Amino acid sequence: MVPWDGIRKTLLCSALVASVGLSTKSPSFADELADRILPLREQAVVTDNILRERLDLVVGQVMRRNDVDAWVLIAREYNEDPVVKTMLPATWLNARRRTVLMFIDHGEPRGIERMAVARYPVADMFPGVWNPEEQPDQWQRIAQILNEFDPEKIALNFSDTYALADGLTFSEQRDFSNALPERLRERIVSSEKVAVGWLETRTDSEIETYRDVMSIAHEIIREGFSSEVVTPGITTTEDLQWWFQQRVNDLGLSTWFHTDIETERSDNSVAYIRDNGLAENVLYKGDHIHIDFGISYLKLQTDTQQNAYILRDGETEAPESLRIALKAGNDLQDILTGNFRVGRSGNEILRMTREQSLERGIGPIIYTHPIGLHGHAAGTTIGMWDKQGGVPGTGDYPMQPNTAYSIELTAEVTVPEWSSEPMKMKLEEDGFFDGTKFEYIQPRQTEYHIIDATTPQ
Repeated sequence: MVPWDGIRKTLLCSALVASVGLSTKSPSFADELADRILPLREQAVVTDNILRERLDLVVGQVMRRNDVDAWVLIAREYNEDPVVKTMLPATWLNARRRTVLMFIDHGEPRGIERMAVARYPVADMFPGVWNPEEQPDQWQRIAQILNEFDPEKIALNFSDTYALADGLTFSEQRDFSNALPERLRERIVSSEKVAVGWLETRTDSEIETYRDVMSIAHEIIREGFSSEVVTPGITTTEDLQWWFQQRVNDLGLSTWFHTDIETERSDNSVAYIRDNGLAENVLYKGDHIHIDFGISYLKLQTDTQQNAYILRDGETEAPESLRIALKAGNDLQDILTGNFRVGRSGNEILRMTREQSLERGIGPIIYTHPIGLHGHAAGTTIGMWDKQGGVPGTGDYPMQPNTAYSIELTAEVTVPEWSSEPMKMKLEEDGFFDGTKFEYIQPRQTEYHIIDATTPQ
């Protein structure tokens, strides 16, 4: 058996070797960005205010849009329904014991009543309506409330199409149904459209908050795509990936997926690296670098793909061929978002966009998805990278107003002076559709990030 001290020394040595390729210089703008991140207590105020607004405005809207007059959400500690998680205040990290949230539509003027059939009220957002000392059986208390209200439809979170709307477990559904009188059991329906509507709908306050979250994500990318972080001939793609992960962690934020860095090289660069026995995972002058990056902050997710170019000696900007490819990617974005219409399915938008872009000589690969409380969120799916003929189920869902999307796509562009194979221009930017127009939450990339390492460091 190898002694622990030997293992520790080996791990430390490995870590030191891995870190050699990454510049240790702190970006000059690091402190300014860190100062923009709110303390946790202030974050809680922001997220709870947004949650109250959403509970007041969104729930009633999506319930009535789908003719649902009772929505019941059931979760147990350590096995939370994904929708329940989005309804918990900042001081509630999880369900407690069995937490049952209920929404009852009493019509106007009383509106939507919300309650927690649980041992504890959920902050000041869901008043408690169950006293275990008076009625030990939680299921019977739930049945009593529903029996008195006598709803026409009782929506539960089960869905064949959306994982995020399928959070009700088998045993909870069984016990809930068994507790109801027979006439109410027959009124149980899937909450799929209600749950998706709740998850996909963005309020004005959310969008304003999103602008700051998105700005921070863009700034981190700008930091990483600089000569203060990247040293050509030394820094590897893995080094840069971990720099982004570490930077996000140091800011007190998190990523919802591991950052991905890849290169796309000209035929000449590929040949030079091969003929000289150079490592393919090292970043070199003349490299086109692509990042896929997403942060979580204030309960909102970002998903961004942008591109950088490392200048060769004597260059002052990216080659014209690359700038043409980026312009083609922007054109594909415009074609796609120009097809957004309320009621139009993701599959319809995909088909129209592919036809129009091919007519303009752009090879489209489209995999746009909703974003917000989750990264790959519930709502209208517009393609997947391996489903360019349409996505059954989620691609059939009609687009709704006040929703947000990651405009994620690849434009395949013929650039003979760069490569004999079509160049893949991968882009992704988050934006908001208000039902009439689409706008990016922060300005999209229209120019390359330039890494100028042509002068001595």
